[in-house]
Amino acid sequence: MTDTTGWYQTIRQPSWNPPPAVFGLIWTVIFTLIASAGVAAWRAAPDRVASDTLIGLFALNGALNVSWTVLFFQLHRPDWAVIELVALWISIAVLIGVCARYSRTAALLLAPYLVWVTIAGVLNWQVIQLKGAF
Repeated sequence: MTDTTGWYQTIRQPSWNPPPAVFGLIWTVIFTLIASAGVAAWRAAPDRVASDTLIGLFALNGALNVSWTVLFFQLHRPDWAVIELVALWISIAVLIGVCARYSRTAALLLAPYLVWVTIAGVLNWQVIQLKGAF
């Protein structure tokens, strides 16, 4: 779903935009950390309600992550994507807070995800600023 050829190559990018290979490497690490955090928090959850809540929050976060990708790369709407990114960022912050109740390790494993999505949000915003109307 993340096509960095075609349309993506035609839009103006900030000078500090990482090359596509770096994005792939970072997302591989981030997704590994997310999965590890999910397992750690789920195992530490004290009861079924807590574990079901965690699963629901991780599922919601995953849907928001995919939605951003669709908006930006498939629909070519960085303007809509940056708005959706706010919801994604909040979902990560909530995940960190809820995971911290059960597993400090899980919460810490999610911290790079929040940092990376913040950086992606700044990149997204700068693409909008450089391109203008979509």
